[in-house]
This record gives sequence, structure tokens and C-alpha cells, in this order.
Amino acid sequence: MKVVILAGGLGTRISEMSHLMPKPMIEIGGRPILWHIMKYYSEFGFHEFVICLGYKQYVVKEFFADYFLHMSDVTFDLANNRMEVHKNSTEPWRVTLVDTGVNTMTGGRVKRIQPYIGDEPFMLTYGDGVCTVNLHALARFHAAHGRAATITTVNIGQQKGVLDIGEDHVVHSFREKADRDGALINGGFMVMNPEIFDYLEDDTTVFEQGPMQRLAEEGQLMSFYHDGFWQCMDTQREMKKLEELWQSGHAPWKIWS
Repeated sequence: MKVVILAGGLGTRISEMSHLMPKPMIEIGGRPILWHIMKYYSEFGFHEFVICLGYKQYVVKEFFADYFLHMSDVTFDLANNRMEVHKNSTEPWRVTLVDTGVNTMTGGRVKRIQPYIGDEPFMLTYGDGVCTVNLHALARFHAAHGRAATITTVNIGQQKGVLDIGEDHVVHSFREKADRDGALINGGFMVMNPEIFDYLEDDTTVFEQGPMQRLAEEGQLMSFYHDGFWQCMDTQREMKKLEELWQSGHAPWKIWS
């Protein structure tokens, strides 16, 4: 199953850093948060990624083009125009980087990567959040219920989409969060069937609005509840929190050795 990561937004709420690079390239522990997300998926056996780029997309492309330089010791023999890579740390990844436009909305970005997905379910998440979601259990849950979409839900006070969920895990409504709410929110880490593309129109489509609302109205949106660690990186304060967790040596999402 391929993993689609939304990594093309402007990151205006963390503009202290995002004016220099795309938010998914902001580093935690010396590695982009995008890398942390991919490492987490890879530990569950998901090694093929399609990354939706936009704002400063060249930064992401250059990171992967020079991946060995970032991850290994290197000797440059300038006299003989040679480069020798030491302690080569290779990930088992296949990474497709897609320019989905600078101003394209989230639904439009997903629509643009349709040719790279094919007629199969795929994982979908945002390029700015880490968690301890059991991705195997998430995939099994999605396969078992047969609906078009599954979103991981978390109970945390963030400005995200609010869900009305029944006892059968069916999402009955989806709307933007208000300050008065204490309900479950969309934490990303989603699974989609290919029919999701029929809900997406063009670059102006906001995935979290019309498509999500329509899926909920049609009973095609399911909730996978996660009560463990989850943290997005919308602000500099949240970035510092993640960095502190990493430096403590007890970052919950670090499940690799």
C-alpha cells in the first residue's frame, strides 16, 4: 500500500521557520519531520511514498537527491573528481515527488497524484505530525469495514475538523472545530479507497470540507480511534515540544533502532 503525504502547504502558522523551507522540512533532532513520518510508516512495512509538493518544492527534491550526503560520511577527492560514501545508510524506500502546485488546496493535491496511485487503497497523512498509531491495525480496520475512507481520530484540543461519530464507528458529520468543542478531531493517518478521487474536483477542493462532509453524509467515512501519543507541528511551541521529546531520548514515535 502506498503512502501519500501532503507536504506542499505554506505553513503560515509557523512562519518563523517556514519562510525558509516547507514546514515538512523543519528539523526535529537534525532530521526533517517528513523523514520522521516516513521512518514511522517504514517500520510497519510501508516503503513506497508519493509526496505532494508545492511551496519551495525544490528543497524536498534536493534533500532526496542528496540523501546519501545527508545520511552518511563522505570523502570528496577533489583532485580526481570522485566521491566516496562511508557508512551508507540506505532506506528501503521508493519516493515519488510530485509538484502539485503552490496554491493548490489539499483535495486538489490528492487529485493530482491519482495517476501515481492506481486502482488500489492508499494511506494518506499530513507532513507535519507524528504519532504512535498502530498502522497495521488501521489498515486491517479499513479493509474490514469496506467504506471509502478511514480517518484516525484523536481527542485533543486543536483547531482541526470535528467529527460526530456513532457507536458503529461511522462518521455522521464533519465540520470545522470551534473553541467550545471538546470532541474528537481528525488526526490524519488516513486510509482511502481509490473511489475517493470521485469526490475531488480541482485545485480549489479543500479535502477537509466538501469531500469529507459528503463522505460523512453518505456513510462512507469511518473513524479509527487512537488514544495514544499524537502531535502536530503547527506552531513554534509545538516544534520545541517535539524537539524536547527527541532530545530526551524518549520520543514516542521513534520505534526504529
